[in-house]
Amino acid sequence: MYCRKCRRIFDGALCPECGKDKWIGTPNPEDPCFLTERGAPWDGMLKDVLDQNGIPHLDQSRMGAAIGQRAPLLQSNRIYVRYDDLARANELVDELFGPDAPR
Repeated sequence: MYCRKCRRIFDGALCPECGKDKWIGTPNPEDPCFLTERGAPWDGMLKDVLDQNGIPHLDQSRMGAAIGQRAPLLQSNRIYVRYDDLARANELVDELFGPDAPR
């Protein structure tokens, strides 16, 4: 299933992020899906690898811009890829960080 609010793929009836079923449906090929959350410098490295493999991505900062500028090493980014690219992107995350790394 896919939560359109949280942009997460999951098994079950309720989204594990928001706990609701209001936005649940089947993902479309172009829907953005949560890949992982990483801080500096790992987020930059992952985005470079995604670029090198032709996988479009977007990231969402977990901090405001002002805080991120003052403490860039504390900043964390959620990285999203299209549903069509999610399987390959997960393989790349496993190669970079190991299969047991948190998502």
